[in-house]
Amino acid sequence: MDLAEFDYELPEDLIAQGPLPERDASRLLVLPRRSGPVDHRVVRELPGLLAPGDVLVVNDARVIPARLHGRKEGTGGKVELLLVEPLGGADWLALGQASKPLREGGRVEVLGSRIEIAQVREGGEVVVRLPLEGDALWRFLDEAGELPLPPYIRHAPGPTDRDRYQTIFARERGAIAAPTAGLHFTPDLIERLRAQGVALAPITLHVGPGTFLPVRAQRIEDHRMHLERYTIPRETMDALRGRRVLAVGTTSLRALETAAQTGELSGETGLFVYPGFRFRVVDRLLTNFHLPRSTLLMLVSAFAGKDRILRAYRHAIEKRYRFFSYGDAMLIER
Repeated sequence: MDLAEFDYELPEDLIAQGPLPERDASRLLVLPRRSGPVDHRVVRELPGLLAPGDVLVVNDARVIPARLHGRKEGTGGKVELLLVEPLGGADWLALGQASKPLREGGRVEVLGSRIEIAQVREGGEVVVRLPLEGDALWRFLDEAGELPLPPYIRHAPGPTDRDRYQTIFARERGAIAAPTAGLHFTPDLIERLRAQGVALAPITLHVGPGTFLPVRAQRIEDHRMHLERYTIPRETMDALRGRRVLAVGTTSLRALETAAQTGELSGETGLFVYPGFRFRVVDRLLTNFHLPRSTLLMLVSAFAGKDRILRAYRHAIEKRYRFFSYGDAMLIER
């Protein structure tokens, strides 16, 4: 399939620049997966769209303040590092930007700490050696790091983002982007879902570059996803048997479908879902609206059909839905 088949025009003013005052006040476009008209709801109406016995699978990954701004030791040149994933010990894979190329053995000063460039790879990737590990590292990042908001959000991260760019499920530190479908949930909404007999089951997928890096291959089958770490508790898989499964977000879906394919409940996934993919676990999907030409748009196109998804997106644009991370949501039903 050609990359251009997953393009659409989006007015810039529909890109949400911040969250609504109330998480569950986002609009919800309900799309039957095979046929039928769309419906317009609000996320807090979700209990009325589910049935007792349904299972909601949520991603409990927590976004870390992974963007570091520093200066090269000696020259003082500006450097930006985006920590991507731990490699063991004090080493992390990172994406690096600087006015002049980073070199192996060089050091970057960040808030009085020195970070060593241990290896330079292709595509802007570097391996950095951090001076801290464990809880000391998390304290350092909380003080020195910046929340890595997506580039289409124009404001600098502030106190509101520290709270609202995390889901209420966020527990396992390590993601560099939020599993945004989960941003719409509140404790009250969860309580009402549970009172109705809807079960909640967690997974962890640490969102990394694989989720948001652009597709550069003209033929989408040639694209390769960056690996992302995932863990699925045995209790979660057991809870899904014989029940309708609603994946909250594309990350939950990818973790579940990876496990169904491989039989592995933890590891790394490079699963690329595009039209033609056979779903084995997920029956329904709650997700935000995604960027043109993105792997996420390809995933939802696989779930409901490319033409049907693009028509729904055009309808959402006409109705002035808010798009992307802080935007509105879509429920794709079986």
